[in-house]
Amino acid sequence: MPISDYRTALVTGASTGIGAVVVERLAKRGLEVHAVARNAERLETLARDTGCIPHTVDITDTEALTAAVDGLEIDVLVNNAGVSRTGNILTADEFAVDEQVAVNIQAVLHLVRLLMPGMVERDLGHIVNISSIAGVYNFGGNTVYHATKAAVHTLSRQLRVDGYGRRVRVTEICPGRVETEIFGRLLGDMEEAQRQFYDGYESLKPEDIADSIEFAVDSPRHVNIGHIEILPTFQVPGGLNFERREGS
Repeated sequence: MPISDYRTALVTGASTGIGAVVVERLAKRGLEVHAVARNAERLETLARDTGCIPHTVDITDTEALTAAVDGLEIDVLVNNAGVSRTGNILTADEFAVDEQVAVNIQAVLHLVRLLMPGMVERDLGHIVNISSIAGVYNFGGNTVYHATKAAVHTLSRQLRVDGYGRRVRVTEICPGRVETEIFGRLLGDMEEAQRQFYDGYESLKPEDIADSIEFAVDSPRHVNIGHIEILPTFQVPGGLNFERREGS
């Protein structure tokens, strides 16, 4: 159903990058947008610029998250917040595992648990989950991130089953490399992240992901865009490694 059929939206990870652009887009389309993030200063600026309703919440705090959405009737939920850490499972520490599970999948599950029943009851809603090509392809990288994004991939398909017979749509946006702050937070150095991951590359921009979200949400009511994989033209996933051991 077109965006005009919806009244409200909630976007996580809203203070920067993809989330901030999505908040701006949905607000311009006339929705009352609830913006959720930890950075109060950035949220206040976003609220001044877009008219969104800011919620300064750590989404890993389930009690605080529950209180923030209590009483809200949300038509469009955009689960955008995500974190990553360096290293695979051989080098991951306890914090890397717990943080990524808490942000990337636990908070997503809780928000869907809290908001989807209202959508089902009203026979109206759209859930957009931002996953990653790391959730559907295996390549060298952060194993915990791959695992949590694979969970988001599976959840997105399962939610269609849970909402069967109701006009609740579910879209998974599966991006490749997007020029956001995630690598800067990963390295703890924004300038080094820019040099290492973005300079010389034609990466996706947050606006590209916002375009795909807007397209899916604005589709006719009889259309559910289930999965969008969007990558830079020069980024290709896949490949095959086969280690050869002489004399084995």
